[in-house]
Amino acid sequence: MARTVVISINASWNIVNFRRGLIAALRGRGWRVVALSPADAYSGRLADLGAEHVPIAIDSSGLSPVRDLVLLGLYYRRLARIRPDAFLGWTAKPNIYGSLAAHALGIPVVNNISGLGTAFIAGGPLRRIVSFLYRIALRRSAAVFFQNPEDRMLFLASGLARPEQARLLPGSGIDLDRFRPAPQAAAAGPFAFLLVGRLLWQKGVREYVEAARIVRRQAPETRFRLLGFLDAANRSAVGRGDVEGWVAEGLIDYLGAADDVRPHIAAADCVVLPSYREGLPRALLEGAAMARPLIATDVPGCRQAIEHEVNGLLCAARDPAALADAMLAMIGLPAARRAAMGAAGRARVERDYDEAGAIQPYLDTLEAISRR
Repeated sequence: MARTVVISINASWNIVNFRRGLIAALRGRGWRVVALSPADAYSGRLADLGAEHVPIAIDSSGLSPVRDLVLLGLYYRRLARIRPDAFLGWTAKPNIYGSLAAHALGIPVVNNISGLGTAFIAGGPLRRIVSFLYRIALRRSAAVFFQNPEDRMLFLASGLARPEQARLLPGSGIDLDRFRPAPQAAAAGPFAFLLVGRLLWQKGVREYVEAARIVRRQAPETRFRLLGFLDAANRSAVGRGDVEGWVAEGLIDYLGAADDVRPHIAAADCVVLPSYREGLPRALLEGAAMARPLIATDVPGCRQAIEHEVNGLLCAARDPAALADAMLAMIGLPAARRAAMGAAGRARVERDYDEAGAIQPYLDTLEAISRR
């Protein structure tokens, strides 16, 4: 009988877009894969990837203890019925409530802390509550994967994970055949920056817009493109009215959301992410894989993806003027220098962030669990 692994994330689109390689690798090793995630526009595609879908309602942005207790009960009932050999969790609520339910049922758990989210960035009482929940949820996990060393050290220093559990991963990895270097955009057109990501304030969207105002004073033809979901279920989501106002003002070109970001990266001269903190930002790695120079803030996660003045530029976080200076510096570089940055970024992704290298630790950990 095939061994069963449950993977749980707070959105099915996340599984479809970022975990297809992992699902294929698990299936190739003989695992039955069950995706425990909300029913959304993407959940119907999970069968095409070889994963069974079991829906579970997750209020990602909610703070209600009652709803969270209901979610814990849902996880317990779903996992008791599936009886998997292992549980893999990503994002806060699956990592906390899914893990607690799995531990109660004696199911081995592997967690991935792919980013610290709004609670850790904002600090205060919410951070203390989330830290307490992580501490009890991760206590019995077989492994806790982190995407940058600073997040790992934070969890270790706070007693949220133990050294023997805490391991580093190169993000979710990049499919190097799918994300290949693209020809440079036409030199005759205006210089184009691209920010890709969920439209959250903590991604630095406000700073991106304010930097656009500054840059336009010196380089008025420059384009500032924004690609990502609006109306995200997150307390720090950027409002639709804000985006429509920037578009009406002529500051931003909003491209909507896209399953395939490659054409948009190919049409850009530089990929930008002015985030406040990341796990390991996939948007930067995808941009680098397609040989685009990068600009990002000098914060955990972003600084792992960029070697300053080699494959991109780092700037201060929450500082539109610093971001604008980096953008103007990028515009002012000779085209050959930007191309060299792009080539260096591609080489870095090939060396450090290939998808196979990100998947193998999961396979090794699951094999070790299954032999116990």
